Amino acid sequence: MTEDVADLDRTRLPAHVGIIMDGNGRWAAARGLPRNAGHEQGESALFDTVEGALQLGLRWLTVYAFSTENWKRPPSEVAFLLNFNRDLLLRRADELDERQVRVRFIGRRRRPVPRRLVHMIEATEARTARHRRLTLQVAFNYGGRAELVDAARRVATDVAEGRLRPDKVSEKSIQARLYEPEAPDVDLLVRTSGEQRLSNFMLFQAAYAELVFTNVLWPEFRRGELFAAVAEFQRRQRRFGTV
Repeated sequence: MTEDVADLDRTRLPAHVGIIMDGNGRWAAARGLPRNAGHEQGESALFDTVEGALQLGLRWLTVYAFSTENWKRPPSEVAFLLNFNRDLLLRRADELDERQVRVRFIGRRRRPVPRRLVHMIEATEARTARHRRLTLQVAFNYGGRAELVDAARRVATDVAEGRLRPDKVSEKSIQARLYEPEAPDVDLLVRTSGEQRLSNFMLFQAAYAELVFTNVLWPEFRRGELFAAVAEFQRRQRRFGTV
């Protein structure tokens, strides 16, 4: 099911949309193609979704590109995904810059992530840092638990070195030590392919997110599905624990 952007209330947009891009392998298998063909096709889905976010006026969009658990996949697929993300930066950096999209990568950047890829990530971030029309966060070598562990380590260091009192540790102080403290909480979390789980994605930020699951496989996802998810978000009543 898709939705027209004209039917949406621009005054009630989610401040931050997160997407778990799932179903590339199943899309390829259904067509007798190798799994990597699904990842390649997913590029079109991603950038049509980005165009939809710009059309709608969203300010923050985070996509799950490569998890800390994805290293367990077959080495050939891991190598493809690393090269694919590198090539994606080469192919699309100009487009994102022209559209005033700020690109941020969240996740661990140390080994086994290749240093050359880290340098490209940092160059793309620096190139687009001045933009604020849309912030596109790419969760790469990312895990929600890993992010909380890293934040806890920063808290422990700051306590040990006297920059933070133990009795002042709070949700706010933890948030300030996440990978991207500036990002607002996720209001809407979308997962494609019919699976209904979080898969270790933005566990802290999505604590009160509205969850939307769609049967559409990621390579077939387009801006109409994004608009439909936002329409579903606007139909819900958000209480945040109140009545």
